[in-house]
Amino acid sequence: MISAMRIAAICMIMAAQAQPVVAQAVAPVATAEATATADSVAKARGATDSVAVYSDSISIRINQAKATTDSIAQSIEKALAAGATTLANDTRMAIGGELPAEALVNAPAKRDWATWRPNPQRALWLALVIPGGGQIYNRKYWKLPIIYGGFMGCLYAMNWNNMMYKDYSQAYLDIMDSDPTTQSYNQFLHLGQHIDSSNEERYKQIFKNRKDKYRRWRDMSFFCMLGVYALSVIDAYVDAELSEFDISKDLSLKVEPAVINNSASNKVLEASSFGVQCKLRF
Repeated sequence: MISAMRIAAICMIMAAQAQPVVAQAVAPVATAEATATADSVAKARGATDSVAVYSDSISIRINQAKATTDSIAQSIEKALAAGATTLANDTRMAIGGELPAEALVNAPAKRDWATWRPNPQRALWLALVIPGGGQIYNRKYWKLPIIYGGFMGCLYAMNWNNMMYKDYSQAYLDIMDSDPTTQSYNQFLHLGQHIDSSNEERYKQIFKNRKDKYRRWRDMSFFCMLGVYALSVIDAYVDAELSEFDISKDLSLKVEPAVINNSASNKVLEASSFGVQCKLRF
């Protein structure tokens, strides 16, 4: 029993000696964990402080923007109030006769097409630059189909006559040469007809006459197109000039009998004579 007690005492002594060693081993670990936790807390506090500073700067900028917007709104309200006051004063002055009524309107008035009159010079230049432009400026739109129809007709005639002129020119050249492989003139012959020595001279004269005829018609079509262009220019200018011509009922021509005095004659009976007089009122 004594030995058992000894053994228990030895175990207690050894346990007491081992506790400082464990404490010494655990202490550094706890210290390192505490240091890491403190660093994390410090970093979190720093991040929170930076977020708070950024939020404060954003709030300051928002307040500045609000102040700027408020100042702009106040300036606009003041300007509108000043304009309304000026307009009211001008209206009162115009009504009282102190200010001309036209001073109230700064913008140009809307054009009245019922009283509008075209400018002849502008109508002339528009018609010269753009065919039909003078008629559009004079507001005579019903003349446009006539003008452009004339242009299209002249262009078609010029193109068709030029085509026929080329075909008959080639046929005339083929019949005049001695090459048997060039016989384009056969397309102009009627079915069953052919050219031989008995009628060759007659067909030569026919092809020459038709070639000259289509060439003349082609040139005439070109000059007709120039004539349509010139007529459109003249019409635009004359129409603009006559837009202010008086066509009211005051225009009249009267033919009536009258007594004409002849002061050169010394005789009483011959001093006056009867005749007809014309009166033109405009």
